[in-house]
Amino acid sequence: MRAAALLLAALLAGLVSACGLAKGGGPDMGVILAEAPAEKLSAYGLFSDTAAAVPAAGVVPYDLVNPLFSDHAAKHRLVFVPGGETAAYADDDVFAFPVGTVLVKTFAFAPDMRTPQTGEYRVETRLLIHKAAGWVAYPYIWNEDGTEAVYSPIGGKRTIETITPAGAPLTIQYAVPNQNQCKTCHQAGDALSPIGPKARNLNHEGQLEDWVEKGVLDQLPSSAPASAAVYDVSLPLEARARAWLDINCAHCHKPDGSASNSGLVLSATETDPVRIGIGKHPVAAGRGAGTLFQVIVPGAPDRSILAYRMASTEPGVAMPELGRSVPDPEGLALVRDWIAEMEPR
Repeated sequence: MRAAALLLAALLAGLVSACGLAKGGGPDMGVILAEAPAEKLSAYGLFSDTAAAVPAAGVVPYDLVNPLFSDHAAKHRLVFVPGGETAAYADDDVFAFPVGTVLVKTFAFAPDMRTPQTGEYRVETRLLIHKAAGWVAYPYIWNEDGTEAVYSPIGGKRTIETITPAGAPLTIQYAVPNQNQCKTCHQAGDALSPIGPKARNLNHEGQLEDWVEKGVLDQLPSSAPASAAVYDVSLPLEARARAWLDINCAHCHKPDGSASNSGLVLSATETDPVRIGIGKHPVAAGRGAGTLFQVIVPGAPDRSILAYRMASTEPGVAMPELGRSVPDPEGLALVRDWIAEMEPR
């Protein structure tokens, strides 16, 4: 009888492991810190109900002041920090997360963007996991039933049929990046790094205070920076345009990013007009510059390479070069208005 009971216990433990649940029903640190990625998203135990995308205990939903534009996809973000650990606050940089942290970002679409919660379906989930040797990126693609996502290092493609917020039909050739492409946007020198979890991107609606209360973040200063909400027209146009560039472009256009050879630094904290692109001749734009000669020509968006590349869908010209197949119409209009408002030189 004892041998049978031990065998049954072993079988149950195996079933728990196969379902990706730790003994306590939460994230499984063995799977999270394993050398190889799990084949199925559910194996990590990040969801108490994977099909319904219900976060497990200790997995905290969050959002950004301004999400990066990705073909109009809705994004659902989660953070898991191992129990007893916290991320270390930083004013300008990404928070220093402990080993075992998982950042989860799920991309979803709806048949009609005017009612985005109706009929929403998940297409992909990307994991950033902080392992002992550094951050790693794992892409997962959801099945048609929306019940499970499977590891897909080669990425994938999906045709999305939807209606825009303006009521126009739109077909999107959506691309899930392969694992190597993840490094393009998340490059920080020779390593990978998260993009979104900075104080200025998280500082709204009491979210940073919530992170401290829930033990995700160690502390907060008396005053933390906050990005301008890009579509809040009560805020200055320049601040909003710079905030759009900060979240959509600055992760590559920085001194240790994949576009460092451009000489452009598009962080909202950059103060040098030439490094931002104002009056700057391109260093390595190639045919991406078209017939234009300056990144930003004050007062002339039609003569500015920045606006030209934002509007393009042509490979090798379009910017950002990854993560979108259609332009961001609102973001493009915002940046064009900012350039048009500049005093001509």
